[in-house]
Amino acid sequence: MSATTREIRLASRPDGEPTDDNFEIAETPIPEPGPGEVLVRNSYLSVDPYMRGRMRDVKSYLPPFEVGKAMDGGAVGQVVASNDGPFEEGAWIQHQAGWREHSVVDGGYPADPAVAPISTALGVLGMPGLTAYAGLTDVAPIEEGQTVFVSAAAGAVGSAAGQIARLRGCRTIGSAGSPEKVAWLTDELGFDAAFSYKEAPVADALREHAPKGIDVYFDNVGGDHLSAALARMRLHGKIALCGAIAQYNEETPQPGPDNFLAVLPLRLTIRGFIVLDHFGLMGRFIDEVGGWVRSGDLRYRETIVDGIENMPAAFNGLLSGDNIGKMLVKVGPDPA
Repeated sequence: MSATTREIRLASRPDGEPTDDNFEIAETPIPEPGPGEVLVRNSYLSVDPYMRGRMRDVKSYLPPFEVGKAMDGGAVGQVVASNDGPFEEGAWIQHQAGWREHSVVDGGYPADPAVAPISTALGVLGMPGLTAYAGLTDVAPIEEGQTVFVSAAAGAVGSAAGQIARLRGCRTIGSAGSPEKVAWLTDELGFDAAFSYKEAPVADALREHAPKGIDVYFDNVGGDHLSAALARMRLHGKIALCGAIAQYNEETPQPGPDNFLAVLPLRLTIRGFIVLDHFGLMGRFIDEVGGWVRSGDLRYRETIVDGIENMPAAFNGLLSGDNIGKMLVKVGPDPA
């Protein structure tokens, strides 16, 4: 192990789309774990849409990143030293001190490389998968035979959400940003229908693919997707507001849908949610979704970028829709 390690710091707050100047890669001595802590050699780091909001100096459900300090987020790696910490040396864990090659933590979740590739602890069997699961079980519960629409369906959360709906007997429709992604949704993941929002207006596509309406909408995008979904919702329909990636680089918030009053006559239920409030589902989620992953009934894909120095580019690529499935940055070895 070298005597130094690298981390990504927020150099300045972006105005619109982040640029390379907003990030700094810094070399620092490998830290020593204090009492009750462990040192983790990270293997994979996660970039996620919510991180864009934390680059603003505004109060939210998570504190903003501090300029001049290392950013953080999901990571998975192996414990290489323990100072009476919660995990033994050699254990693989998932934690929230990412954007670093090495992390010192006092907690986290076990990650078992015997169950699935260790990278899945940050994707289909991690926070994105749990987000999809919570959205369709607790927030906007689905029922067999319903029609479910998922936006950004080729991303880590959307691809899991659509497959969970399918496996529970629903008709699933997904939107994505390219013909390649649309083909992946229908040909490999089993979506009943999918369309590219870059090739046709979302409203037109939903009229074609959901002629009888939508029972549940899992919203990862906001904007025109939310407006189009509102126009197709059925009586007593449900909408889970998970994200609004179309607007994350906008410095001025966009006005809400002009057809929002559809909520009243249709008696819609619209609920925003944060996955942090649903970690109590983790055991049930791992049992059910983990079983589908092991059997091959629920498939996933990962877009992996090598090297921590490329993490800012991976983050911007995520916001631009360059990924299929989960976007990860590989910074260390896989399990032997």
